[in-house]
Amino acid sequence: MQTPEALGIIAGSGAYPLLVAQAARTAGTRTIAAAAFTGETDPALAPHVDSIEWLRVGQLGRLLTFFKSAGVRHAMMAGQIAPKNLFDVRPDVKTLLLLARLKRRNAETIFGAIADELAAIGVELLPATTFLHDSLAHDGLIAGRALSRREQDDVAFGFGIAKEVSRLDIGQTVVVKGGTVVAVEAFEGTNDAIKRGGALAHKGAVLVKVSKPNQDMRFDVPVIGPQTIEIAAAANVRVIAVEAGRTLLLEKDALAAEATRQGLSVVGV
Repeated sequence: MQTPEALGIIAGSGAYPLLVAQAARTAGTRTIAAAAFTGETDPALAPHVDSIEWLRVGQLGRLLTFFKSAGVRHAMMAGQIAPKNLFDVRPDVKTLLLLARLKRRNAETIFGAIADELAAIGVELLPATTFLHDSLAHDGLIAGRALSRREQDDVAFGFGIAKEVSRLDIGQTVVVKGGTVVAVEAFEGTNDAIKRGGALAHKGAVLVKVSKPNQDMRFDVPVIGPQTIEIAAAANVRVIAVEAGRTLLLEKDALAAEATRQGLSVVGV
């Protein structure tokens, strides 16, 4: 794909939006416009973009107007919105009309509908891995010591369970220990699922995170970063297994260093 002249970033929380902005600049993108969300997006993104519009979750009309005025023809979704804020949406008319058309309201249908709204004003939503292919997890050991046979068995078991759970559109993460599922991610998100699973397993748990069987790589792509490692270590998780080639490792070097420091193994499957 040719590097876009102008890029719009729909910026959620964490380091992801900043990494996208930096990588896009390196690739030759001249203009970056960020749609940021109050209480979610890190203000540190502002110096790295040419324009930034602060929105509330649910202000789709303003987002579309902003991208149109900024001359954006390509956009990316980067970073998550906290689940609690999705229940505190004060939708504008554009968002109300969008939601009214949906029979099911989940990440896939809502983000898919937003992609359609962007397309209607001439903006193509790019894969969430654009500019970040070097950050995709590879197969095999990524950080930490080699897994024991028991841990390998738990990874294989958890991978199958996580794929089935994601197929049912419940979540993309499970926590297992000794061949038993101790936690399944639902609406609360990965971090809270880790904490819950770790508390139930006490120690030695295995976390498995996968993509959906028919994952739309434009949004809701599996992501872990140094913060994930910190939360997992605090919950006494011993292994994090992610789907190779379909999971982004944010701040990959820092992630690997933190995993090694915490005595935690990260593997791609």
